[in-house]
Amino acid sequence: MPPVVLTLRRLPNPRLTGLGAGLFAAATMFLIGCLDELLFDGEPLVYGVLFLPVSALTALWVRSADLVTAPISVPIAFALGTLPISGGTGSFGGQTMAVVTALAVQAGWLYGGTLVAGVIASVRKVRQMGRRRRARDLATRGGGAKAGTKTKAMTKTTKTGAKVGSGGTVVRRG
Repeated sequence: MPPVVLTLRRLPNPRLTGLGAGLFAAATMFLIGCLDELLFDGEPLVYGVLFLPVSALTALWVRSADLVTAPISVPIAFALGTLPISGGTGSFGGQTMAVVTALAVQAGWLYGGTLVAGVIASVRKVRQMGRRRRARDLATRGGGAKAGTKTKAMTKTTKTGAKVGSGGTVVRRG
């Protein structure tokens, strides 16, 4: 295998709930915002570039049942992370206006990260649906049962004595 694939497989692969993924993204983006303010004086480019991998990790680490939450929680985390770098005044109104302005100015990064999370979540959902469909098809064809075992749930006997499978195909006559 290529070294990149081997490196990616060594990374942690947690499965977070929807709330856990949202908290991960929010806490990470707030920490990145604080570090950006401390080290780079609130440089929007640094914050935006670091938002993209956080979006990807959030969509990759959320569990399959909660995939829809990834593209929803990522923009909320972005907004929370702009609090330290927005540069508003001490009052609530001044800070709110600074955050709204920062969100408007950095909308490209916000849309880009949301798109990354949405695409990853969509691809994961499509793959999950394909796996479920294959498993269902195997079960209806009889591939799920061991060879030589009878399953009453999969076949029924008609008046003529023919065994009919769940798909309507004749399995065995008389």
